[in-house]
Amino acid sequence: MKCIFLYWPTLALSFSDSFRYTHHNGTETCLVEASIFNSNKGGHINSAYDSNLDEPPVYEETNDDHRMVRPSVISAFGHDTLDRVPHIDFYRNAGSMSGHRAVRPSLQELHDVFQKVSEYTLEDDGERSIGTPSDDLESAAPTDDMTGMVKFGWIRGVLVRCMLNIWGVMLFIRLSWVFGQAGWGLGIVIIALSCVVTTITGISMSAICTNGVVRGGGAYYMISRSLGPEFGGSIGLIFAFANAVGVSMYVVGFAETVVDLLKEHSAIMVDEMNDIRIIGCITIVLLLGISVAGMEWEAKAQIILLVILLVAIVNVFVGTVIPATKEKKAQGFFNYRSKIFLENFTPEFRDGETFFSVFAIFFPAATGILAGANISGDLRDAQAALPKGTLLAILITGLTYLAMALCVAATVVRDATGNSSSIINYTTPVICNGSTAVACELGYDFSSCEVEKCKFGLMNNFQVMTLVSGFGPLIIAGTFSATLSSALASLVSAPKVFQALCKDNIYRALHFFAKGHGKNNEPIRGYVLTFIISVAFILIGDLNTIAPIISNFFLASYALINFSCFHASYAKSPGWRPAYKYYNMWTSLLGALLCCVVMFVINWWAALLTYGIEFLLYIYVTVKKPDVNWGSSTQAVTFVSAVSNALSLSGVEDHVKNFRPQILVLTGSTRSRPALLDLAHSFSKNYGLCITCEVFVGPRSETFEEMNNAMEKNQLWLKKKKRKAFYAAVACDNFREGTESLLQASGLGRMKPNTLMIGFKKNWRTAGAEAVQSYVGILHDAFDFEYGTAMLRVNQGLDVSHIVEAEVSVCGSAPPQVAKMNEKLLEASLQFKKKQPKGNIDVWWLFDDGGLTLLLPYILTTRKKWKDCKMRIFIAGQPGRSDLDKEEMKGLLKKFRINCSDINVFDDLHTKPSLKELQEMIEPFRLHEGSKDPDQIRALQKEQPWKITDKELSQFEEKTHLQVRLNELLKEHSRSANLIIVSMPIARKETISDFLYMAWLDILTKDLPPTLLIRGNHKSVLTFYS
Repeated sequence: MKCIFLYWPTLALSFSDSFRYTHHNGTETCLVEASIFNSNKGGHINSAYDSNLDEPPVYEETNDDHRMVRPSVISAFGHDTLDRVPHIDFYRNAGSMSGHRAVRPSLQELHDVFQKVSEYTLEDDGERSIGTPSDDLESAAPTDDMTGMVKFGWIRGVLVRCMLNIWGVMLFIRLSWVFGQAGWGLGIVIIALSCVVTTITGISMSAICTNGVVRGGGAYYMISRSLGPEFGGSIGLIFAFANAVGVSMYVVGFAETVVDLLKEHSAIMVDEMNDIRIIGCITIVLLLGISVAGMEWEAKAQIILLVILLVAIVNVFVGTVIPATKEKKAQGFFNYRSKIFLENFTPEFRDGETFFSVFAIFFPAATGILAGANISGDLRDAQAALPKGTLLAILITGLTYLAMALCVAATVVRDATGNSSSIINYTTPVICNGSTAVACELGYDFSSCEVEKCKFGLMNNFQVMTLVSGFGPLIIAGTFSATLSSALASLVSAPKVFQALCKDNIYRALHFFAKGHGKNNEPIRGYVLTFIISVAFILIGDLNTIAPIISNFFLASYALINFSCFHASYAKSPGWRPAYKYYNMWTSLLGALLCCVVMFVINWWAALLTYGIEFLLYIYVTVKKPDVNWGSSTQAVTFVSAVSNALSLSGVEDHVKNFRPQILVLTGSTRSRPALLDLAHSFSKNYGLCITCEVFVGPRSETFEEMNNAMEKNQLWLKKKKRKAFYAAVACDNFREGTESLLQASGLGRMKPNTLMIGFKKNWRTAGAEAVQSYVGILHDAFDFEYGTAMLRVNQGLDVSHIVEAEVSVCGSAPPQVAKMNEKLLEASLQFKKKQPKGNIDVWWLFDDGGLTLLLPYILTTRKKWKDCKMRIFIAGQPGRSDLDKEEMKGLLKKFRINCSDINVFDDLHTKPSLKELQEMIEPFRLHEGSKDPDQIRALQKEQPWKITDKELSQFEEKTHLQVRLNELLKEHSRSANLIIVSMPIARKETISDFLYMAWLDILTKDLPPTLLIRGNHKSVLTFYS
């Protein structure tokens, strides 16, 4: 069957004829003959049109007709077009887990001349698209291979986990002590301040996680994608470690409670310390089993623990209204009493405690807000779940802490003896003062507590919650639940965060732990590592020393989350569009500062240690430079700063003291002329602008794609080779026009090139008149645009592009003679990359060009690679006053603060040299008009205007002789120099022919060590004024 697609360009058409197309899923459809009609006037409904299907088929030509056919689609527009309607698949990242990435038609495909395309597909070819990282960041509906994965909503995934992590042992053990020391007045301030820090952090986290899809990794993922791998990699490692050690802290807390119970019943197995270790190890093995069994089992365990914890909390509130027994009253519990409440309002710090020390003890109880974020990869919709679950958890737990604390403060006195004999016998007068006065009014004499420390009351008894509660054992169960739930949450969080860190391959040695197992991609290796770390710290038994460090690790994470939100807002990047709008950049900055302050309040040396560790890890990641690009706010701020600084420079006039060479170097491809690039880079280094340029010659339609491909490749090569330079390229019909464009348009504001650096055209005698005219024309253009100009000549040549191309080709090896030449060329091309041996930089400063000829070699001597080289100055002098000229130059150099090892003056530059070599050089390019008649001369000049006339040679005889004489002197005095700097002769436009000028440059630099011809723009670049 013949299948042909007919295209009629003059009408907006729906189409069909007898043709076949192959859809992307491989099915074939044949459309029968139908009429072509004008879509603007209505008509038949195209049978191929499906409003729900907007994907391009591939049209195949199945007959011998050689029509131009294009892949197209009957789209929502009702006519054939390659344009696509907006669709989510075009915005997916490569390797997407939530759907196939589609590749939209390129601008060139839509804009270029109509051509036959044999194949077209929307499916990703696996190559990295522009600006997209290699991993999918989406959480859309799972594809078939993801079915069976356990995903949590905002309640089970975030709210429950955060509440369990925040409701720690502090709730039952230390909360009453905090309000006893600080009073409920300052106690409210402590809880409020803690909630302010966590709420601001929660708001910042909400903004970050709603600014794009969130994958697994929690705090590490958010910080690394916001601030970059340096911050993310450093905080990610210590955050994962903090969670791992946190497991051991919570387990030891559980074990200590169990050992206290064993001690009460005289059931100690070995001794207290070893019992803690034994019970801790058994507990963590059980928790590991639950975790490894899968997230579903872990979530079920968390629900059970939450129920126990809620019952224990309700038990406390119920207990406060149950009438107190005499035994409880003797221990300080009197139900709700306004006098007790008022007495406990004011602080009464004892044992050296202060507001800040009490705050430092309470604040770790408010942490745990990242428990949901740490399993972000296991959430059904992390963007919606994290803000809602985290902020609601902070609200609920904050109110719970406050309510329980106020209940205790209204029912329990600060000091109590616990003796039932403390009941006041009103027959004997009792004098009560201080904190025991309220108890006296209630019929109990606790005045002995003023003299000696009592065992009961808010200040002395950590088991006040058990005393207050309706059923004491439930508080013990609540304590168990609080410790085990926190331990379980940390045991899950640490491997998840660590796995995300390892997947990003920031620390290559840790990539082993990136592998996941099972349908949920469980980090089994991470679980084992966390288990080992936790057991190690459990065996220590006493974690009082490590606890403040862990708290500071968590706070450092909070600080960076807040700073990430501030930084992203400050950068004002168009990509910063969080769906959560209730945040403020300055509030986030305040939150970051509060976190840093709290770190020092908790423990100053632990804070310094945290900063030290984070700084070392930051330096490590910075030095290693991981190959990732996440579009961080650091990049955005760098860009904003660069634009701001460039604009600031534009308002400042140039000053000679601040002059530095800004070099535009014509290297072609960055790998083509390494010697030229290395020397230019030595001049600019990190302190000036260096732009390495390439001109693609030919029709733009043919060279444009090649130029675009070269842009990223060459810039990456510069980065890899640590060349602080930019790559720029233009496509033009000829080389000179392209270079002229670069000379005029390169740079930005004051950051604009002022010096052109070019290689010597070694093949000028065989290149042809057009090539020579173009080359010399570039030098004329540089002088016209007032560029300083530098030309490098190396005897072996500069261009190694043929060797680079041979490296990637599959051709056989070159003949021995060619291979030897290539070896010498390669060796010469790398000479400026290596450290220079002891020697001289000979500067032949013959013409005053503003000082560039002197400044550039001086800059070289300040570079590490050239520090062993000394400058020698060679100048022209008048006959009979060489000594005077030398002293004048010495005085000038002293004023310029430029040191040199020697100054040489030549007063015999006018000595006639041997011209044989020059004559042989220019012979093929002479017109030889001689005795010809004027008509013949005019005809020859019209036919070959580029040739050298006898008149020109006679007119510039002295200047020609000077170049030959200088070459003789250079060979005599500078043959052993590491580098020769010579003032470049200038050819006046339309006066000196291009071939004569090339002969001057050639004869001047012939058979010498590496030689750099320099001519400044005759504006001063040196000054002796301060």
